[in-house]
Amino acid sequence: MYQKLILIGNLGGDPEMRYMPDGKPVTSFRVATNRRFKDKDETTWFKITVWGAQAESCNQYLHKGSKVLVEGRLNPDTNGSPKVYQRRDGTWGANYEVSAQVVRFLTPRGEGVGVEEEEAPEDDIPF
Repeated sequence: MYQKLILIGNLGGDPEMRYMPDGKPVTSFRVATNRRFKDKDETTWFKITVWGAQAESCNQYLHKGSKVLVEGRLNPDTNGSPKVYQRRDGTWGANYEVSAQVVRFLTPRGEGVGVEEEEAPEDDIPF
C-alpha cells in the first residue's frame, strides 16, 4: 500500500517549533487550500507536522501567508477517518493532519509579511 498527499496552499499563521525529549526538532503549522466554484469558494485546512532539519528551515523561513507545497501522508484517527471535533458553537468540524516528508517554499524571497525590499541607489545602475 502507498499513500501520498500533495497540497498547495497558504500558511494560516506562523509556524510553531518545539523539541522532543531526544532533541529532535518538530514544527507545526496550518495550511489552507482553496477550490473555486461558480457560486462559492471552498477552503480546507490541514495541520502539517514537519520533523528534523526541515522543521528548523520551516520555522526560520515560513510565516503567515507563505505559499507552500507539502508532500506527505494523512494521519487518520483510529478508524481511518479525519479527526472529528465539536466546535464551541455546537457545529462539527474535522481535522486533517499531515506528516510532511517534503515542504517546498513557493513564496519568492523578499515577498510576504514583514520583509522589506531594498532599493538600489541610482548611482549603482550598471549602464
